[in-house]
Amino acid sequence: MPAIVFDLDDTLYPERDFVFSAYRAVADAFARPLHVPFDLLQRMQELFDTPDRGRVFNVILAQAGVTGPRADALLADMIATYRTHEPRIRLHPDADHALTRFRAGHRLGLISDGPLEMQKNKVGALGLPDRLDEIILTDQWGREFWKPHPRAFEEMSQRLGLPPDQCAYVADNPAKDFVAPASLGWRTVCIRRPGGIYADQKPARGTRIDQVIESLNVLVSR
Repeated sequence: MPAIVFDLDDTLYPERDFVFSAYRAVADAFARPLHVPFDLLQRMQELFDTPDRGRVFNVILAQAGVTGPRADALLADMIATYRTHEPRIRLHPDADHALTRFRAGHRLGLISDGPLEMQKNKVGALGLPDRLDEIILTDQWGREFWKPHPRAFEEMSQRLGLPPDQCAYVADNPAKDFVAPASLGWRTVCIRRPGGIYADQKPARGTRIDQVIESLNVLVSR
């Protein structure tokens, strides 16, 4: 396969590491203003592994007794800190190896969803601009173009100068990542890392997944 395009979160690096890096930034900025009677960083990390994962900051503010307009303002500031902090993250060892292994003989790319500045910070922290031919962060066009919208895959194929059947997409979330590339004729590879946030997600109805792997070390470019 001449072109290999990767997802970012939980494909090339552990997404949990970004989340905990962001929690640390939030704890550093808000522990004193909130005056909470508990370790703020530890509590956020505990909440990550509960059904409240998607509303950690709301729970923290409620537990701190903050309500009304002040809670709304603090919530917005906490989210901004989360999204704009400089992340302390590293590539998975197998991802680092794969980017080196495929660099010489393939065109390499990245397609990733998520708030634009946050994703840019991740890409920069991981040193990806120097290791990939093309990077598309879908939020540059607006949230309506996040996966499963096909625009990023159509544009990536054009940028790489290769037809869809010469491109592969490697990603971790079968519920949304493969809808567009499969429909366009790309090869699809789902990486199910142990402990990955979306490891238990089921494929979207009718989605074709050509291969399932647990490590990029076994990825082959056939």
